[in-house]
Amino acid sequence: MQARQRRRGRQATFAAGIAWTMAACAALGGCGGGNGKGDAAVAVSGLRLVGSASIPTGTMFEGVEFGGISGLDRAPDGSYWALSDDRGGERGTPRFYNLGIDYDGSGAVRVRIDRQAAMRREDGTPFPATARTVDPESIRVAPNGNLYWSSEGNWSTNASALYQPFVREMTPDGAFVRQFRTPDAYRYVDNATTGSRGNKVFEALAVAPDGTVYVANEDALAQDGSITTLSAGSVVRVTALDPATGAAGAQYAYRLPPIPVDAPAGAPFGPDSGLSEMLAIGNRRFIAVERSFAAGVGNTIRLVRADIEDATTDVGGIASLAPAAGAAYTPMARKVLLEMPVVYQGIRMDNIESIAWGATLPNGHRTLVLASDNNFSADQATQFIVLEVLEN
Repeated sequence: MQARQRRRGRQATFAAGIAWTMAACAALGGCGGGNGKGDAAVAVSGLRLVGSASIPTGTMFEGVEFGGISGLDRAPDGSYWALSDDRGGERGTPRFYNLGIDYDGSGAVRVRIDRQAAMRREDGTPFPATARTVDPESIRVAPNGNLYWSSEGNWSTNASALYQPFVREMTPDGAFVRQFRTPDAYRYVDNATTGSRGNKVFEALAVAPDGTVYVANEDALAQDGSITTLSAGSVVRVTALDPATGAAGAQYAYRLPPIPVDAPAGAPFGPDSGLSEMLAIGNRRFIAVERSFAAGVGNTIRLVRADIEDATTDVGGIASLAPAAGAAYTPMARKVLLEMPVVYQGIRMDNIESIAWGATLPNGHRTLVLASDNNFSADQATQFIVLEVLEN
């Protein structure tokens, strides 16, 4: 009873804090993961490459290998929070970082690792370093200065090793604050006919200027049809989460296109694709990262303007979005802003899984920072790419 009362107290305090912070943010024109313009969406007309930098695989920081960066967001002080997707049982304790990323219009990009911390469980202990219990994928700054983060959990036919996906809030030092209530449709059931597919869940997380949190799965839920292929796309679900109550709200369909590049004959596995991240550029307006990979070829990255319009259907009450189910709905609007092939302007694209707002250039233009998950692989690196935002 006392534990429940403490949780209710924290939730009430948080709700009051959100109300105050969002009022302050509105007065200041936006904060946290928003676009810095209050409710007005950023009118992105184009993106221009500024520069890039890489941290080699094998780089050690405080005795732990750096890498697996699957989430990135800029803090109000100009530093960056970065989340590693080390699940535990791999390189160490599941963890996140504070980075410095410096650049100007000249093209030189410098990345500095400043701090490392472990995400902690509700009982205050870190997630284990010796077993897979989480799969961290995205991190965003909350309006109150805390951090939201998502986990794909861990699919297993062994019930003792199965951990459900989640979206949580933590303090900047990793202490547990609360867990959002995500729809049951995302839960692991059998990895075949219903529920989430293993390693295909909460890759994308965004915080709108009004504070609404959006989360999306990487590729189709089992009940929503086949995953993306060379011949056909798929559909994922984008769910709005209420920052005050933690409850799930409206849900929208996002259509992924077919995989653009095939793997050559004899490749160890076939090509794949998915929605790897979303960044809010306004309320109900996003830049989505679509990441495709073909073994022996490389990565193709699309940055897509994705909007929830008045005509977009709330699909939360639709059990299946599979074509065979015959459900009628209008998905989110989708427009490609930039397509980066395997080699883009001299840069060989890596496994881009993160996108964040960056610093403002001397010419007054804002920037985006992309980051890659190196999979702790010797033939990859942790890549950071800076893009200048050209606005209408």
